[in-house]
Amino acid sequence: MVISQTSERGRRRRGRGAEAAPPPTRDVNYRQLRNPFPQMEVFPADQIADMHETSLRTLEELGVKVLLPEARRIFAAAGARVDESTEMVFIGRDMVEAAVASAPKSIACQAGARHRDFTLELGSLVFQPGAGAPNATDLERGRRPATGQDYLDFLKLTHHFDVFQMISPQVEPQDVPTHLRHYFTTQAQMELTDKFPFFYSRGTPQVMDCFEMLSTARGLSNDEFRGNAHCYTIINTNSPRTLDIPMAQGLIDFARHGQMSIITPFTLMGAMAPITVAGAITLSHAEALAALTLTQLTNPGAPVCYGTFTSNVDMKSGAPAFGTPSHFQASLAAGQLARHLGLPWRSAAGSASNINDVQAANENQFGLWGCLMAGATVIIHSAGWLEGGLTVSFEKLVCDAEVLNMVAELCAGAQAGTAEIGFDTALREVEPSGHFFASSQTMERYNTEFYQPHVHDYANFGTWTERGSIDANHRATAVWKGILNDFKPSTGDSDRLGALQDFIARRTAEGGAPPES
Repeated sequence: MVISQTSERGRRRRGRGAEAAPPPTRDVNYRQLRNPFPQMEVFPADQIADMHETSLRTLEELGVKVLLPEARRIFAAAGARVDESTEMVFIGRDMVEAAVASAPKSIACQAGARHRDFTLELGSLVFQPGAGAPNATDLERGRRPATGQDYLDFLKLTHHFDVFQMISPQVEPQDVPTHLRHYFTTQAQMELTDKFPFFYSRGTPQVMDCFEMLSTARGLSNDEFRGNAHCYTIINTNSPRTLDIPMAQGLIDFARHGQMSIITPFTLMGAMAPITVAGAITLSHAEALAALTLTQLTNPGAPVCYGTFTSNVDMKSGAPAFGTPSHFQASLAAGQLARHLGLPWRSAAGSASNINDVQAANENQFGLWGCLMAGATVIIHSAGWLEGGLTVSFEKLVCDAEVLNMVAELCAGAQAGTAEIGFDTALREVEPSGHFFASSQTMERYNTEFYQPHVHDYANFGTWTERGSIDANHRATAVWKGILNDFKPSTGDSDRLGALQDFIARRTAEGGAPPES
């Protein structure tokens, strides 16, 4: 009983001390991360070599269907065998190997502010939130077709969380006409954030508009723009073995202007890819190599990020499944192939759950750890993604960002120097059976030593009940609403932003740019 009373008094004293303590002053930098985790392998090295060899054989013997005539001409001019009647391109291994050799192994990505810059290479670690969803959802307004306001709100949340280094196209603003949508999304990125921006590849006219808007807003000359990667696009192949018109055109446009393409075959085992992990990743690898080769034939040395997004389908319904053991294994295999090439690469987390529940958390975290153990350079769909990409959730983005923050903390590593061991400032000061709450080391570090959560609640059950028994999902609602209410955009040059607005007004009056190549 005495022990219990003492413990209770101690808890009460600590509670009062915590309430009286000044706000935390912890300064974090989650912008230039390195992956600290040992890399796992799912297949032995000789089988990875066989998968690479089979991919080369696939491109040589089976070929890839390329729907864009200009792309077929580029392949043909370099020596590929092209059958115009079937639009099939057969790419020799020498051409692929030369392309891999010319692709940069390290890509300097220049954002709108120098402290936002980062480098993509094996060993670096970059996060993006969920991308490309037609719907948005939150606990107050429910699931709905995404709007321009949803796009702006997700953009603000992405800017707020330091752990997101790249902007993603979180949701489609469906209330903005397609021939004007790229003006809306680009203007928002230039005015609200200084992070690394995303542009869709929806035809040369829209891409050129986006390049012009970025150069105008950030004061870049033509040479400065081409000299570094200032933006990126996502290129999805149409599996199996098809490169469609807008994606092929995007590869060419971004390569010609020195901007980065992240190549992402979306292969679902048992549907548009073989049912096995090895077969699906071999197909994905072949498609990625074909797209990568097109970028290097267009502009040797153009920045390109190898990628894959491979998981399985639910064989009962045919629906995509994420965060599964097969998804995890596919990420590991893709990492082995990326290291075989020596290229930075992209993987993805995500969830097939319909709401932000335990299934959503389990799937996203299992997929995330597959990416981390695989050594992924860029992890897309790391936060907010539901329904296999049909919806991005405000609450889930906030909850997932908590996990990403904690991963980022691990990237810094733990220190064990004299100050951390604390012989004089902690061990010497505390008598046997004492406590370390008032030791010199604790008093110096209590505001800065530990990660400070934004949605997790560490209160005991009694305190949590007194506060209304609010679960993490509903606490996340308060978090995102508070962020949006207090949001302050990054400061940009007013004259340049004015010139950007003038450009958009002129191009809108001219009819905009339809999404076509």
